[in-house]
Amino acid sequence: MKAIMKLELKKNMQDRGMIFWTLVLPLLFTVLFISVFTSGLNEAESRPVILTIVPGYTVMFVFFIMITMTESLIKDQNNGLVARIASTPLSRNLYLLGKWIPYMYIVFIQIVILLLFGKLVYNVPLEQLFNIIVLALVLTFMVTGVGLALAILVKTTNMGIALTQVLALGGAVLGGLWMPVDMMPDFIQTISRFTPQYWGHQGLQAAMAGTLEIGDFLKTSSILLGFGIVGFILAVVRYPNFLKRTTG
Repeated sequence: MKAIMKLELKKNMQDRGMIFWTLVLPLLFTVLFISVFTSGLNEAESRPVILTIVPGYTVMFVFFIMITMTESLIKDQNNGLVARIASTPLSRNLYLLGKWIPYMYIVFIQIVILLLFGKLVYNVPLEQLFNIIVLALVLTFMVTGVGLALAILVKTTNMGIALTQVLALGGAVLGGLWMPVDMMPDFIQTISRFTPQYWGHQGLQAAMAGTLEIGDFLKTSSILLGFGIVGFILAVVRYPNFLKRTTG
């Protein structure tokens, strides 16, 4: 498992495309949209806008790691690596963990950099630092868990890219990352609570402002953890089908 983790980390650190999706593009979007939506506003009026955009775009762009996860697993499938591993004593759970854990490192670093960028450039508050760290960890666990399930379920890289865009952008719209949830119709507000983006954004935003209550913190963390656990279980359950496609 350690060998798989090291190989995956080394491969991704050398992938300029992944660096673009995880860091360059989110930073460009953050700067662009803050400039657009705060244009003509005074400092007091622009603060809540910035406090919405920084965690909002952080949550939105962590989902794009699913593209890289899908590409990696589909590549292992196509080049026969999955079939060869299946003939060794390494269990499927350890193989999946070896593929999963490196992306947890990557996403957590991504979140830290994007939030620190907001702090250094726009002086966004980070009032409840402990809560922010824990939420960053569970957000990392959630998005990579769902990404692992997606990578196991899809049959092609293009299908994975398409579904990632649906999940990332559709969830961003419904979860209130582009527009405050309370400005949406009532039925959309109800639907938004079924998206992990809503919980991740609301939790981070409140923790950054210092207004996240312990009950809401536990509720948000549990929901995000739940999404990640379901993703891993789904990946384990569907792995035999993934293996059949490899050996078939």
